[in-house]
Amino acid sequence: MSALAAAFAALVALVAYLVPPPQPQPDPVAPAPTPPSWSPDPDTTRPEPPTRSSSPESSTPQPESPTREPQPASPAREAPASSPLLSAVRPGGCEDAAAALTAYQRNAGSVRSSQAAAARQAYLDLMSAVLDAEGVVGAKISLLAREFQELHFRLTGMVGGDPNQVIADINTDAAELNRLCGST
Repeated sequence: MSALAAAFAALVALVAYLVPPPQPQPDPVAPAPTPPSWSPDPDTTRPEPPTRSSSPESSTPQPESPTREPQPASPAREAPASSPLLSAVRPGGCEDAAAALTAYQRNAGSVRSSQAAAARQAYLDLMSAVLDAEGVVGAKISLLAREFQELHFRLTGMVGGDPNQVIADINTDAAELNRLCGST
């Protein structure tokens, strides 16, 4: 008897799964609210009603209206392409990575424990910096983060090895990162 009940329950569950739920019927007395019409450029649709209401002749020169002129002929869009400021922009992650490397050099000191703490902080800062970086710069920042983690492990005794080997790798990769980021 329980096998029959289980089969019946499975059949009911299957039917309930396959039958779509009933659609709610709108109230015939209340009118359905009309959604606002979507327009791809809200700036062009807002000036239209005033120009149409002011005079029928103003609707013809509407493409030359003051709201549309600054958009196509915007000098601000052309200026960054030829501006020397654009060449000064560094790739994403470079500023944060440079700050992390500077903070490590400033905070490391000569005591092994302070060097380990500074290496740990540099690792964390570089992991944050890599989130903004892309491509080769991101890969180099990620490599530096791993090297600072390795340095932290060696300085705290978690793994064996000479910390100076890792420091040499860090110096080489930091110089390469500076080259990639465009600093001298």
